[in-house]
Amino acid sequence: MTNNKELLARRVAETPRGLGTQTTVFADKALNAEIWDVEGNRYIDLAAGIAVTNTGHNHPKVLAAVKAQLERFSHTCFQVTPYDVYVELAERLNKVAPGGTPKQTIFLTTGAEAVENAVKIARKHTGRSAVVAFSGAFHGRTMMGMALTGKVVPYKAGFGPFPAEVFHIPFPIGYHGVSMEDSLAALDKLFKSDVEPLRVAAMLIEPVQGEGGFYPVPDGFLEKLRDICDEHGIVFVVDEIQTGFGRTGKLFAVEHAGIEPDLMTVAKSLAGGFPLSGVIGKAEIMDSVDPGGLGGTYAGSPLGCAAGLAVLDIIEEERLCEKADALGAQIQQWAEELQSDTDCIGHIRITGAMCAIEIVTDNDANRPDADLTKAIAAEAASRGVILLTCGVRANVIRFLPPLTIGETLMDEALQILGNIIRDRAGQVRKAG
Repeated sequence: MTNNKELLARRVAETPRGLGTQTTVFADKALNAEIWDVEGNRYIDLAAGIAVTNTGHNHPKVLAAVKAQLERFSHTCFQVTPYDVYVELAERLNKVAPGGTPKQTIFLTTGAEAVENAVKIARKHTGRSAVVAFSGAFHGRTMMGMALTGKVVPYKAGFGPFPAEVFHIPFPIGYHGVSMEDSLAALDKLFKSDVEPLRVAAMLIEPVQGEGGFYPVPDGFLEKLRDICDEHGIVFVVDEIQTGFGRTGKLFAVEHAGIEPDLMTVAKSLAGGFPLSGVIGKAEIMDSVDPGGLGGTYAGSPLGCAAGLAVLDIIEEERLCEKADALGAQIQQWAEELQSDTDCIGHIRITGAMCAIEIVTDNDANRPDADLTKAIAAEAASRGVILLTCGVRANVIRFLPPLTIGETLMDEALQILGNIIRDRAGQVRKAG
């Protein structure tokens, strides 16, 4: 029988070192919020494949939809022989996308592709070249994605030069002393010192930073950016790749701000685990590109589109936006109790079921503890809980459970994690 150790040795020998993995166990099967490895060990999944399986692993409605489509056909290439499920999914997303402006949607394969195409569309629509993004952002591992990403290690180090005319301003994080006013002042300075606004094609932002540390935008910030983009004719792009499809308690996180983006990138939970991404945008902007300028051989896979239709049904029927809020409340209560018991929980961030705790030394925001964060995640995996870390300072534990996880199973995971953190924090205090 194949075991984790043997598979790990083969993985090290046959795949490159740059393909990092969070754990050293290999999945054999998964159901809802649980994964079993090749040795039969069971894990509670608080990562959801990086916010991909919001509807849980192997949801029967997703499986049924994909099976039905597979029995029809698996691939024709939409640009060669188009098919109905692509059009049907586009219709549904155009209807539920924020704002009343008529929408159009194009489907692709990965989140990075969606970002690349959003930039392409914005440049074609405006006739401009420059793009503005934010520190701490993550927009993918392609060349343009890396240029837009605001985190050097491990995503950008050694891979340059990157595409030109990409500019970054500070993302507002009050916990780290960067206010909304500071960010807006930096943008104003950028427009005066580095690039005039009439040369800017697009501004991209995550409504809750993902890889950057799960920092939500402060109230009123997206509205301010919307006004600035309108003033200067800049295409406002909201990256909903990690925040979309119920994760934050709304179908899309930008709905919390009540604004309408010009373009919106989506991926991850769009298709319940099948590779599918998209750009949803105002029809006038989306239609700027000439025929042949958008697409891809595998873009808008019929299997992915069929899964996407099922995902939208599940979110509505099982009220997953409400469940996201309930999960967030459950995690918040646990985190606050843990914070009162230890001195290593510096900050708690809850946006629906997109949650994070920041690990620090002696409750000091300026003393991030990346080593402790890594140790907690590793021990959690050894005790049957899979979770992720993130943050520019590598000191954030993030929670991305499937929105379909049961309360009892979530409690079990939190109890295990709480015991680990209390034990580790106690060890640190003794050592100090």
